[in-house]
Amino acid sequence: MDSSVRIRAARWTDRQAVAALIADALNLSPLGAWLVPDAAQRRQVMTDVVAVWVEHAMFFGDVHLTDDLTAAIVGFHRYRPIPPPANYPTRLVEAAGAHAERFTALECLIAQQQPTEPHYHLALLAVSPTRQKAGCGSALLSHHRARLDRIGLPSWTAVTAEPEHLLARYGYTLRPPLTVPNGPSLRPMRRNPHHASRAMPINPTRPVGDRWQDQHAYPSTP
Repeated sequence: MDSSVRIRAARWTDRQAVAALIADALNLSPLGAWLVPDAAQRRQVMTDVVAVWVEHAMFFGDVHLTDDLTAAIVGFHRYRPIPPPANYPTRLVEAAGAHAERFTALECLIAQQQPTEPHYHLALLAVSPTRQKAGCGSALLSHHRARLDRIGLPSWTAVTAEPEHLLARYGYTLRPPLTVPNGPSLRPMRRNPHHASRAMPINPTRPVGDRWQDQHAYPSTP
């Protein structure tokens, strides 16, 4: 890990800044364009939807970020099924408006391959467009890997093409792809811990789905 990149747990007051950072990373991506075709609305819609999940992760997972707020990782601790965000259907419509159905379709697609055993769901990984190739994503994933190995928990994510090779460097392997209807492909990836606890069974041959109610968020971004 780059020792010059300082990483800390997000505070409650960081949640909007983290959501805006992730929205910036998604704004020009093929997935962002599919979710919100209207470029004029896209960044605001993405910010508002992602903010719901960042807030939820602070209760049912964790959020870590670089100290300069230019990169963040959002994940959920899925030791057992966890609920969706409070009043989620209403909040999603309020945040996404006419685009809500696309977010719901993406959620259902991701649920088809999400593991059923206890795992860590790496839901979002984003680096500011102004800090690409500066080592921030690598620093976050190095920190993330060390934490997963300490607790002996497998990790799962679904990403667009760009971060695939970066995640592979940190032990993630590809699973069968998912194709968004009339949109981009997603690449589910899984990582087993190097020192897995026997108390947490892992089943690397079964990357199949939890139900929508068990909760997930949106794919990692480069």
